[in-house]
Parts: sequence; structure tokens; C-alpha cells
Amino acid sequence: MSGVRRLRPYALRCEHRTTPLGIDEPAPRLSWRLASGLRGDDPVAHRVRVAGSAEDLDDDGRLIWDTGRVADRVATAVDYAGPVLAGLTRFHWRVSVWPASSGAPAEADSWFETGFTPADRWHAVWIGQGPCPVDVMDAPTEGEFALDDRGLAPCPLLRRSFTAPAGARGRVHVSARGLYELRLNGERVGDAELAPGWTDYRHRVQYQTYDVTALLREGENVLAATVADGWWSGFVGFEPRRAGAHYGSAPQFLAELRLTGPDGDSTVIATDGSWRTATGTIRHADLLMGECHDLRYAAEGWELPGFDDSGWPSALVTDTDHGLLVAGADEPVRAMAELRPRSVKRHSGGVRVVDFGQNLAGRLRLSIRHLAPGARVVIRHAEVLDDSGRLYTANLRTAAATDVLVGDGREHIVFEPRFTYHGFRYAEISGLDESAEPDVVAVVLHSDTPWAGEFDCSDAGLRQLHECVAWGQRSNFVSVPTDCPQRDERLGWLADAQVFLPTAALNADVAAFFTKWLRDVDDARTPDGGFTNVAPRLVGVADEGAPGWADAGVIIPWHLYRSYDDPRFLARSLDSMCAWVDLVHRHNPDLVWRHRVGPHFSDWLAPGTPTPREVVATAYFAHSARLTAEAAGVLGHRERERRYRRLAEDIRRTFAERFVTSRGPTGGEAGGGTGGEPVVRIAGDTQTGYLLALAFELLPAGQAAGAARRLAGLVESAGPALLTGFLGVALAAPVLDAHGRSDLAHALLLREEVPSWRFPLLHGATTIWERWDGWTPGEGFRAPKMNSFNHYALGSIGEWLYRGVAGLDQAPDSTGYRKLLIRPRPGGLGHASARHESVRGTVAVAWERHGGLISLRVTVPPGATAEVHLPTTDPGSVRESGLVPGPDVPHLTRVRIAPGHVLYHVGSGSYHFTAAHPPAEGRSGTPGAHRPPPSPAPGRRAPGSYEEDTP
Repeated sequence: MSGVRRLRPYALRCEHRTTPLGIDEPAPRLSWRLASGLRGDDPVAHRVRVAGSAEDLDDDGRLIWDTGRVADRVATAVDYAGPVLAGLTRFHWRVSVWPASSGAPAEADSWFETGFTPADRWHAVWIGQGPCPVDVMDAPTEGEFALDDRGLAPCPLLRRSFTAPAGARGRVHVSARGLYELRLNGERVGDAELAPGWTDYRHRVQYQTYDVTALLREGENVLAATVADGWWSGFVGFEPRRAGAHYGSAPQFLAELRLTGPDGDSTVIATDGSWRTATGTIRHADLLMGECHDLRYAAEGWELPGFDDSGWPSALVTDTDHGLLVAGADEPVRAMAELRPRSVKRHSGGVRVVDFGQNLAGRLRLSIRHLAPGARVVIRHAEVLDDSGRLYTANLRTAAATDVLVGDGREHIVFEPRFTYHGFRYAEISGLDESAEPDVVAVVLHSDTPWAGEFDCSDAGLRQLHECVAWGQRSNFVSVPTDCPQRDERLGWLADAQVFLPTAALNADVAAFFTKWLRDVDDARTPDGGFTNVAPRLVGVADEGAPGWADAGVIIPWHLYRSYDDPRFLARSLDSMCAWVDLVHRHNPDLVWRHRVGPHFSDWLAPGTPTPREVVATAYFAHSARLTAEAAGVLGHRERERRYRRLAEDIRRTFAERFVTSRGPTGGEAGGGTGGEPVVRIAGDTQTGYLLALAFELLPAGQAAGAARRLAGLVESAGPALLTGFLGVALAAPVLDAHGRSDLAHALLLREEVPSWRFPLLHGATTIWERWDGWTPGEGFRAPKMNSFNHYALGSIGEWLYRGVAGLDQAPDSTGYRKLLIRPRPGGLGHASARHESVRGTVAVAWERHGGLISLRVTVPPGATAEVHLPTTDPGSVRESGLVPGPDVPHLTRVRIAPGHVLYHVGSGSYHFTAAHPPAEGRSGTPGAHRPPPSPAPGRRAPGSYEEDTP
């Protein structure tokens, strides 16, 4: 076996993050993945050691914590259970994994650093600008402002000089009520964008920790910060009576630099009243409105040693409370890729419209030469163009999405906003000379959720659909899971997140991202236990939780537990899950959810006949009660489990009594009974009604088949097409597939007319639209008040591309991909493949049909098993790696033969099955060439690439 890599751990994580700085979890979760080039090379035991240095890991006498050898064939994580970890300290840890075969364990090392603990005292205080810099106003010069600044103030500059000894090490802990950018001696500290991220600042304010040792110099040093309004005091949401300043009126800053000299002496440099403040080139910066830089206000060298700040006033101490400060639980927003223009079209007056070929969330970087003093360059952003080839901005509502640069005569300027972002594919640049040739780059911003999934198939349209889904996810995972990145909204809508999460968790590692956001969801709860519709919560924005929206507080923790095998998602949420179900029950004792329904969005933006609201609400009531019971059972809360299981069954029975009718079979009706089976009808007779009832298992015994037939009949008679909105669309393909109609799920993927996923693609979409018919040739643009061209809710079909088309799934009773379920549904495709970096390791499936044979390749990570459903009409033709499956083929057992497939149970490793299979029928391609994802900029990871530690 020379050259074959044996069992080894990789991708070590602490709190679902790689080498995090500044965690404040007292019992951090330490996890790893496993890889091996051999079959059956499974772990039989593991050991985790924690020490104060890498050298101490080799000395058992100096370990802080040691699990010892733990016999376990499936675990890939432990929760720290040693002595209390000191704050503001780096800890090293090692995992050792023993294989089933004899031999030494394989090992891997990593580290993490703790942040502030209750025993550690902050020295920093909150500072901002006092009234002096802004209490004098000169009359504006005619034409001075390039656009309405909406009352936004210039961004404060804050600086402090200090002396550092030679060889000092430094950690700086930074936060803002607003947004910050920190520099040390002119060099940027870290790469976080829009930091510290959005939380409900009345409950929590995140801080970040950075290692600044490499930026320190002997002698004078300067800490320099620019702060902006951000979510704290800028414009957020769409409530006209409360458009901005939801939490405060002006940004504030907090930083604490801890220096450790070579002799071990410690010095603290913290924000206080000795810092100096002024304003500079950034005349305003807002997430929705945009950013204006006027270079005539530049304070050259202000962030460097030697600058004379004696004329700057002292900063104002605004607060001394640290009680709400928490370490950031997720990776921050970062600049993840750069896109070059696909085309540039010139219009009269020197106006240029730049097409980047991709709808995205981010900003422009513009490199310009020869900009005269006072000359203005204005950059406007939009997702789509109107009929004249100019920007269509009506759907932005009140969001200006406009950035402005005012020149000061310098020869060369690189303009890149720092405290805003926009949703756009197109940018209009005006104010440049006709002869100017600016260098333009689109910088893609999103939360750094490591990409974990790949999907491919023989249909160019489905490849393009998957790409659109992925770009919608990137564009809307910006500190919180937003609904859309372009208009005056960008809120963390709970329903959008819960329907899309199964897709999101296959595309990327979103464990840390949702760890943080579930805290936002909990912070947003009402005093009586209700989940809200958006988190972080904004007063006046649909506070009262609606069915399917508020239920995300139950659904999301359950799915995260299943995806990441981390029961803490449930432990942290169980009380709030129970409180939510109790609240609905308390106001609806007859178990039909009619009261306390909030705005009751129902199946939002569904075309056709609306689903009765009580059907939607009661279905979700039953679903939340059942999942709460399941969560209680996982955590060992037996009384709670029994209580909510009984409640779920009672609601299920009530749903059937109130909304379901069944009668003897009749013929000739779409979806009618056949073969003596009953005709089942659900109140409203809509696709979504049947989808909810079937997905949530609300029907009495014997009625599911009849309901599934009626659902299929409704889908077929509509086109076949879906007439579902945000809640129904995620369930359509999985439910049809579960009831034997994967052919119909494939037919929906092939449809090109409205409503369908392909229609937008055929009309230039590069992300998923909010509406099925956001634009049509006959009607043009739909109502601009609700018409986003970058929304991920309808992109929830991405889950079935992985789990259905490619066949990469886990068993219903599995967590963390311990038990895989490999069951491709080829439809009319010639090939498909999927790959996912699970918490256990790499899971991969690839199948191909050619010449009457099907080839199926499967990769199962160490410690996992898989059920492989091989589609074939001839079980005797099956071969695995060229051999007839039998006792001579290790780690493989045939379980049964069923119509159309053979089921095998396999252990870990890679397998290659072949079998007889009819050739693909129907369309395997679609009009339009597939466009590969853009190349990353030098030094930046491509948005769809795997992490470096992937095997």
C-alpha cells in the first residue's frame, strides 16, 4: 500500500472556526475531519490534548486537559471539559486518531485564543466625537454636494500615539457601535469588512481580536481608526417613520491594545479621552445610501507616527459599560473575490455603464488619473438595465446606492468605499473625461463561510441554476442572512433563512455563521416568548411572528444539529423553542392557529389561488411541536419530549379533522383515486397545502398516497409548473420525489415558461429572483416596491440538486453524515455529481450513463457508512470495481433488490459501481452556454473554492 494515505485527521476547528482569536465560550468544541485512501480505514479511538504551548503537548505532565484514549468509532468532536481556561490566552491542542488496523495514531495540531472572561477587566471605554467638530456650519457652496447626504455626518477619525518596546507582541481587541476600520502605523489591521457586524446592540455588541505583532515598531506607534454609522446609526430597513438611527445617533469606538514586551511586562493602550479626533475625506458613509469621499478634506499622514494632531480636539467618552461586549462567534465579512468588467458601454456626456456579468454584493474599486480639484465622479449601482440600456433603479426604493468621489488634483487616485456595499451587476460611472480610461473592479463582499459543496451535471441550465443559487447565497450572507442586498431592506427574515438553510448548509460551512445569527434570533424574542419575523429586530418592522417565519426559531436549530452533529444548537435553543410552541398553544387552545399570527404572510408571493392561512399556520404549529419534541429527546428531556409529542399528535389530528376530507375512489379526475384508494382533498386544494401536509406528515394512515396523487395532478395540470411561494417551493421536489414522482420534479426543472427556475436564466439572471415573474417580455418589470433580482428563497431547490439529482443525502436518523443515503434520480440527464465537505470528511457522488450502462462512484468518509441505491434494471449486471459484489468484495453487502434499483450497504472508502441502465431519455441540455465562475483576484479565494485544508 505504498503511497496510499492512511487514516488522518484534518481541518481542525474550534467552535466551527479555524484557529479563532478571542473566543468566549467556556467549554469550546474541538472538532476534526477524517480522510483515508483505504476502505474500512475507520477510527476506533481518539485522544485530545490541550496545553499552553505547542511544546507542552509532548509533555503529559504539562497538559491542561487530556481526554485520554477514548474508544469511539464515530466521534469527530469533543467539548472541552478541563479546568477553567484563562482569558486572553493562546491554547494549543492536538487530536490523535487510532485506526482499526494496528499502528500508531495519526495526529494533527491546532490552536485557539480565548477572549475576555468574567475575570478579565476591560480598560477601554467607548469614545466618539464631541459637539465641537460638528457645531459650526458654513453655508453650502452652490453645487457643493454631489447628492443629498440625507443628514449623514462625516466619518470620525480617531488616533492615539504610543511607544512600544523593541520585540513587543500585541493583541488588539476592537469594536464599534457602527463600523470601524483600524490601522496601526498606517497598515490596516485585519481584513474584516463591515466590522464588527450587525447585532441588536441593545443586547450584544461583538468585538474582534487581531494579532498586530508584525505591525509594531520600536518607538512611536499610532493606532488610527475610522468609524461610520453602519447598522447602529445609519439607514436600515424600509419603515418610513424610522428609516435610520435605530440604536444610536452617531458611531462610537472601543479598542484595547495589549502589549507584551520581551521581558514579559504588559502595557495596555485603550480608548479614552486622550485620543484625538477630526474628520477627513469620507464625508458620509451609509450601507444603503452609499459613500462620498472628498479628497480636498484629506488629513495626509494622520494615521502615521509624526503627525501633528495638537489642533485636533479630544475624543468624547460616551460610555464606560462593557456588559454587552461578546467575542465574535462567526467569521467576519471579507472581500472574497474580484470581478473584471464583461463590457463597458459609453453614453452621452461621458457616462459609462459597466456590466460585470454577475449580480453580486460588494463595491467598486476605481483607479483614475488626472481628476481635477472639485471634479466629481458619481457611481450608481443597479441589478438590471431598462429598455434604453440605462440603470433600472426603481426597485431600490429609497436606497440611493450611490458612491461619490471628489478630486483634489492629485495625479493618481484609487477610490474604494469602505463602509458601504451594494447589490448590483451594473455600475454607471459619470463625471470622467471622455478620454479617461479608468481601471474598474467589482469587489465581492460576504461573510466568510468556507465553501463546502460542488454540483455538476450534463444540463447546462441546471449548472447555471446551481451557480445562481450559490451567488444568491454569497450576496445575502452578509453578517446576517438577508433577504436581498440591493434595496432599502437587507433584513434577516426568518422564513427566507429556514427554507434556504438546507441548501446553504450543503453549499458552505455555515455552522459559525448561524451560531451567531441564532443569538440574534434569541435576542429578538418578545417578552412573552414569541419569535419575530426578522433578526436582529427593528422596532416597527413586522414584530409579531408569522407562521413559517417565527417557526424558523425551531426549524433552524434542528437542521443545524442534523447537519453539524452539534447538540449545542438544540441545547441553546430548546427553552425558546418550547416558549414559542407554548405561546401559539396558549392563544389557540383548539389547536387551529388563528390568533397571534402576526402579519401572516402565508405562502409569500405564490401565484394562483392562495392557500388558506389557517392551513399554513396549523401545519407549521404541528411541525414546530414535533421538532421541539425531537430536540427534547436528543437532549434527554423525557418529560418535555412526551409533552410536545402528545401536542404534535393532537395538532396533527385536528389538522386532519378540520382541513382534510377523504372519500371513496372516483375516476376521471386529476389526482383522483385509483385501484380502490380514497380521494383526498385538503382545504383550499392548493399545491402548498398538500406539500405542507405531506412534508410535515400530518395525514392519517392511508391518506398520504391520495394526497400525493392530488398534488401531482395539480402540478401536472398547471404546466407542469409550481404555483408555490416562499414556503411551498422548498418542499416541492423533495415531496414529489418521496412519493415516487421524481420524474415530475425533473419536469419542473426543465420548464422554461413562467413560473419556473429556467425562465429567469433564459432572460439573463445570474442570481435567483424574488418573484417568478420579476420581469416578463409582455409586462416588463413587476411592482418595484417588491421586486428583487437577488433573493435566495426560491433557490431552495438547490437542496434537491444535491440530494435528489446527484443523490448525496444522509439517512433520516443520521446526524453529521454518519449514515449516508446515496440514491441518484437521473431523470433525463446523462451525468451528475456532487461533493460536500461534511463535519466527518469528504462525501462525494458521481454518476454517468453511457451505452446502456450506469457508472456510480461514491466516497464515504472514515467512520461513516452508506446505503447505496444503484439504479438498474438488471441486478445481475452489477459490478463494483470490476468484481461481482459478494464475499470477495470487502466492506460491501447487498441488502435487497427492489424494482428499478439494488440496495447495498457499504463502509467507508471509495467505490465504483457499474450496472445495466437504460440510456437517458429526453433533454439533457438547455439553451445557453454555461459560464464558469469568475477567477479570483490574486491573494483572494474564489467564492466557490474549497478551503486549503481539504484533502
